[in-house]
Amino acid sequence: MTDPQSGASRRDFLKTGGAVATVAALAQTAAPLVHAGEDNTIQVALIGCGGRGTGAAENALLTTSGPIKLVAMADVFEDKLNDSFAQLDKTFSESKQVDVPGERKFIGFDAYRKAIDCLKPGDVAIFATPPAFRWVNYAYAIEKGVNVFMEKPVTVDGPTSKRMLELNEKALAKNLKVGVGLMCRHCKARQELFDRIQGGEIGDIIALRAYRQTGPVGSANVPPKPNDISELMYQIRKFHGFLWASGGAYSDFLIHNIDECCWMKNAWPVKAEASGARTYRNDWIDQNFDTYSVEYTFDDGTKLFLEGRNIDGCKSEFASYAHGSKNSAVISSNSHSPAKCRIYNGQKLGSKKDLAWAFPQPEPNPYQLEWDHLVEAIRTDHPYNEVKRGVEASLVTSMGRMAAHTGEVVTFDDMLNCSHEFAPDLEKLTMDGPAPLQTKPNGKYPIPQPGIIRDREFG
Repeated sequence: MTDPQSGASRRDFLKTGGAVATVAALAQTAAPLVHAGEDNTIQVALIGCGGRGTGAAENALLTTSGPIKLVAMADVFEDKLNDSFAQLDKTFSESKQVDVPGERKFIGFDAYRKAIDCLKPGDVAIFATPPAFRWVNYAYAIEKGVNVFMEKPVTVDGPTSKRMLELNEKALAKNLKVGVGLMCRHCKARQELFDRIQGGEIGDIIALRAYRQTGPVGSANVPPKPNDISELMYQIRKFHGFLWASGGAYSDFLIHNIDECCWMKNAWPVKAEASGARTYRNDWIDQNFDTYSVEYTFDDGTKLFLEGRNIDGCKSEFASYAHGSKNSAVISSNSHSPAKCRIYNGQKLGSKKDLAWAFPQPEPNPYQLEWDHLVEAIRTDHPYNEVKRGVEASLVTSMGRMAAHTGEVVTFDDMLNCSHEFAPDLEKLTMDGPAPLQTKPNGKYPIPQPGIIRDREFG
């Protein structure tokens, strides 16, 4: 499967889904590989029915290694579930892979349990809720013996990172297959670039640079809450604006650039120091900074410089680069796919005469590849669990975010052992209950105050 569009995302992938659904329907008739299910059909439950969840479900149904169908859906917002169902049902109308009658559509904070209960051991649950709920969903899937695909980030703070690692030991003991939505790791172009870098083609990596400088993304900028929705439900609907729900725009969007750079280095950084600011706030009530500038340091002293900006009208850049002692490389060019990985002689990135290697175009779509790999692992029953790496990528991302929000140097161990859990008792939330984040007496939400609040990210 290839995607010729520059800057393609999982949501973009939906736009062409109808054309390929017919091909997928034909592929389902191919001789399937072994699966524990009695009729060899893998059943899928979608938990979290926004754009990412809908895209993940489509990628799941487009795998071609055997029969697969969507049988249950869950969300806390009925409109999101209905919109997602309508899109998927239309896309797969010919293949009949969407089998979700009304009694298998669930709304509420316990909806994930009801959706997972529709599955049998060996089936797959998709977790595309706001990241805060990842550990809650995962614990129940493990209990039920269900394989999982979970979107990134996997965690948003230290306590939930430790919790996810502990939970994952139980998943490993049960031989559950678990994919994490860091799809860049499944990109064939980046994989070849990694092999070339590890083979010494650019020399020793001496610096990495990553940029996600765009206008406001997702629900990062949150206007005042209207009167027709509770504070809890508003924060979940606008989850990119609240640190407890998503780690904010920093964690939810910058994690890919951070992860792909650390992959090329084949290491995680040991510390981060950073700066950031809230610049054009107008009446926005979210907790995000508008700019982030982070210097990550690896154990050997190598630096990763990360620049994030969510401001309209500025120069945009969405890419990652590696500089070696001999040559340099483009890790990603513009968004996540296609990566258009390249190696240049010397340090003049973009110089045609210095181009030493480029991955041929078009590239296979990494959003589809990560699902192909997960489902193949399920059908062939070979070990497959990306959670530890996903937690580490999430933790390193949180490390840089905390450095910016506190004005302190934050190490990997500092972040892992930080006691500030953003949303304790998350599993006890109810539709009409209070939100984990409450407004202050002045009606504003607590925000990061670097240099003032130094041991946690908000008061």
